[in-house]
Amino acid sequence: MAQGLGLVLALALLAGPAVGGLALSDTQQLVVDAWRLVNQSYVDPDRFDQVHWKRLRQKALEQPITSSAAAYDAIEALLTPLGDPYTRLLRPDDYATLRSNTQGTVTGVGLQLGLRRSDQAIVVIAPLDGSPAAEAQIPSGAEVVRVDGQTAAGLGLERSAAALRGPAGSKVLVQLDVQGTPREVELERRQVDLRPVRSKRIRVGDHTLGYLRITQFSEPVPQDVQDALDALSAKDIEGLILDLRNNSGGLVSAGLAVANDLLDGAPIVETQDRDGLRSPAQAGPGQLYGGPILTLVNGGTASASEILAGALQDNGRSALVGSRTFGKGLIQTLIPLGDTSGLAVTVARYLTPSGRDIQNQGIEPDVVLAEPEPLDPGGDGDTWLEQAGRLLVSRLDATL
Repeated sequence: MAQGLGLVLALALLAGPAVGGLALSDTQQLVVDAWRLVNQSYVDPDRFDQVHWKRLRQKALEQPITSSAAAYDAIEALLTPLGDPYTRLLRPDDYATLRSNTQGTVTGVGLQLGLRRSDQAIVVIAPLDGSPAAEAQIPSGAEVVRVDGQTAAGLGLERSAAALRGPAGSKVLVQLDVQGTPREVELERRQVDLRPVRSKRIRVGDHTLGYLRITQFSEPVPQDVQDALDALSAKDIEGLILDLRNNSGGLVSAGLAVANDLLDGAPIVETQDRDGLRSPAQAGPGQLYGGPILTLVNGGTASASEILAGALQDNGRSALVGSRTFGKGLIQTLIPLGDTSGLAVTVARYLTPSGRDIQNQGIEPDVVLAEPEPLDPGGDGDTWLEQAGRLLVSRLDATL
């Protein structure tokens, strides 16, 4: 992925200074740069013919673009016909926030948002642990209806997420639809320490198990996972429960690094680029933890966490228990534009080691656990964790 990112970033240097021989203003050039970067890197170039891609660029430049705001509006108008919610403009605040998220911190209310498959409504993938949203017990799957009086449908995914962020101490009013029941909640924004990796030792009967929860894949995660596995192994755990519930993804490279810790030379994932070329990723020899694993997943398990879950399941390394995963089988890269904004562009699809394309389908667990799903994964009263513990112990006993 690092090489692919470098290639995409290098494409920014190819943007020319003019269209049709006419000199462009800086704000017009921003639109042209965005068009060219997407044109050169988007995963599905056949889509360009369907939406009359070149005509969209010309139409955009026929409009007065005299400010950054006008340029951003023009870029968003360019991208909308592609019909890919993951290929999008990131205005300066959004771009800075997304970059900070990959480094493990965020200021806001702690809601991870996505699009519902059936109607493209904006829904909660998961609340971040320890966030105002988690404390308010906002469940996965709740539909976001309004943010401070603005309709989420009108704002769109990225602007809805931006409206939830703001200075620490400020408040935001969120209207939700929770399984048909309206709910309104006022949340106070604050800096949330993502703490993406949490671990502990648990006892189930006479057995000692390790519990490892990864809430997202950010830069610190691979090292944090190694430290956690070292600490758990030192306590002589007999098996490991890996919890990927409500892990909406993040850096694919971090997910691959964790897979490398758990798989001994096995295939992890295969990515497919815009030319149809497939690039397999395989774990190196050896593994940091080689004992039995059981992995918890749910509808908030998405993207990079689905890559890890699919690799563990396809290789027979770990059974999956819980509920069907989210189904995001596309990979994006972040590209800075000439100012402080940026683009997120879908550059590849991925397939699990057995060749499964999980986009809009998700991954079915080996064992479906009973509803209702616990609201606080890893906390008191987590019935799914209790069931996973019993399942893992039964498998340990069966091998004695």
